[in-house]
Amino acid sequence: MSALKGLSTGVAVITPFTEEGAVDFDALKRIIHFLIDEGIDYLVALGTTGESVTLTTEERNAIFGTFVREVNGRVPLVMGLGGNNTATLIHEFQHIDTKGFDAILSVTPYYNRPSQEGLYQHYMALDAVTPLPLIMYNVPGRTGVNMTAETTLRLANNAKHIFAVKDASGDLNQGKEIISNAPEGFLVLSGDDETAIPLTLMGGDGVISVAAGGFPRTFSAGIRAALAKNKEEANRITTTLLPLIDLLFKEGNPAGIKAVSALKNLSTDVVRLPLVKASEGLTAALRPFVDQLD
Repeated sequence: MSALKGLSTGVAVITPFTEEGAVDFDALKRIIHFLIDEGIDYLVALGTTGESVTLTTEERNAIFGTFVREVNGRVPLVMGLGGNNTATLIHEFQHIDTKGFDAILSVTPYYNRPSQEGLYQHYMALDAVTPLPLIMYNVPGRTGVNMTAETTLRLANNAKHIFAVKDASGDLNQGKEIISNAPEGFLVLSGDDETAIPLTLMGGDGVISVAAGGFPRTFSAGIRAALAKNKEEANRITTTLLPLIDLLFKEGNPAGIKAVSALKNLSTDVVRLPLVKASEGLTAALRPFVDQLD
């Protein structure tokens, strides 16, 4: 059984930086403890929100080590490990230290724009070598290609170690098709905050969220209400969260959530180029949510 089975809300954790742009490990520790103390079910280290593509190998390994030490087994940990060179990624899967982690989250190849058959072969190649249970991550807005429900279900049925998909397509019809036809035990996790609660109401298994990184109690409550089929409460929380979610992604991710982190005195709002930090106007618009929620 997957370590994530029965857990509703995971967070794609930011990588905090100092004002000079170095990884701020003290801030990372604060964020990890904040999220666990606020009831988040599991954490994802170095997903897209963690700005993994701007980190050196040494920084990445040090961040993974910090997660393992600070979490200390209190909640499951997911390692973000993706790329668009299948051969290189296979090598990383075979050599990276996964001790302390429970699963790997691997994004669909970006920029190459593979066909559906290419996506299938990519994940089957990873499935053959993965040291941990594997979560596929479909985020067409970032990668340039959508992994269809048909391909997702083909992998869900044929792969030995793929146990979940994080679907950030934002397409509820696609999500519903996967939920309706997935094999028993296969998890359908939302990766799109805007549609996460509706997808969970349709039978999804929860979320790996950006917004929950700043508003863990409110977002978790919405997901729990959806899992309990409490539509009235789930829809109420959705209505509360939608204006916030729009702001969080208005200037790109993770600029918005890092602005929230700074407003909560957890870290700076610094991001690495080619991203730039949130504007003063966006930060000011986010402040009322920080004051009112959680």
